Amino acid sequence: MKAIDQAAEERHRAKMANRKAVQDAEVGEKVLEKGLLMVHTGSGKGKSTAAFGLALRMLGTNRRVGVVQFIKGAWSTGEQPALALFGDRVVWHTMGEGFTWETQDLKRDIAAAEKAWAKVQELMADETIALLILDELNIALRYDYLDLETVIAQLKARRADLHVVVTGRNAKPALIEAADLVTEMTLVKHHFKAGVKAQAGIEF
Repeated sequence: MKAIDQAAEERHRAKMANRKAVQDAEVGEKVLEKGLLMVHTGSGKGKSTAAFGLALRMLGTNRRVGVVQFIKGAWSTGEQPALALFGDRVVWHTMGEGFTWETQDLKRDIAAAEKAWAKVQELMADETIALLILDELNIALRYDYLDLETVIAQLKARRADLHVVVTGRNAKPALIEAADLVTEMTLVKHHFKAGVKAQAGIEF
């Protein structure tokens, strides 16, 4: 361990005490509690992964989580069997039929998205669910499978204590505007470029 002289230690202590005072004052000003609309978007990896991390955090507070997956459907993902271990505390619906370049059927994709949105409305009405993950909804909105204004209006009209996370690239500006929290995953480097294939436990 690097030697630290007494003067440096005192300066550090004073700096951290000042920072704590500022931080405590800022935290103390926040008194509002509400259900959040959160958006995870961007070209980088980790959008759905972060949402499922929130699911674990919510489950750790002994509350229920709902998941509706748009688009995805062809691949089995590791999160589903893991979260299934929580029994009826997790409600999971995979409503997609695969990525759009795989289905190549516009009418079928729109029908699947509409069916998924009907399930979302059903889960939003379930007062036992504290967090609802709408996985890849941004993709369905990007391709206009659902009416953007209707989706945003219904998300805004949800009950006051329901948290919702929307994932997927290319989030629409109107959804970003409506959200309480927006996180953009930025691609810096990806192993696909080096020829590494999608691997269980990492990509799915």
